[in-house]
Amino acid sequence: MNWDKDTIFKALGDSTRRLILDELSERKELTLYELTARLIMKHDLSISRQAIAKHLTTLENAGLVKSKRKGKYRVIMFNNEPLKNLLKGWIE
Repeated sequence: MNWDKDTIFKALGDSTRRLILDELSERKELTLYELTARLIMKHDLSISRQAIAKHLTTLENAGLVKSKRKGKYRVIMFNNEPLKNLLKGWIE
């Protein structure tokens, strides 16, 4: 898949979105509730689930996050493929 580099860089340009990716990279998957709790408790962020959901939309549009339904929960997972693809040309 060919991801838009500008969209990826824009998504990575926000510190909250980078924290979200940090949290998702540490865990296999998180629900929105679990992610919100981790950001508030671990990083002392004052942020709502709605604000995190907006950040997740940006990350999902950039291909950096995937989500799926597990019962009544939306599970969020980190997708590092766009980053690998982005850096491949510069590193190789």
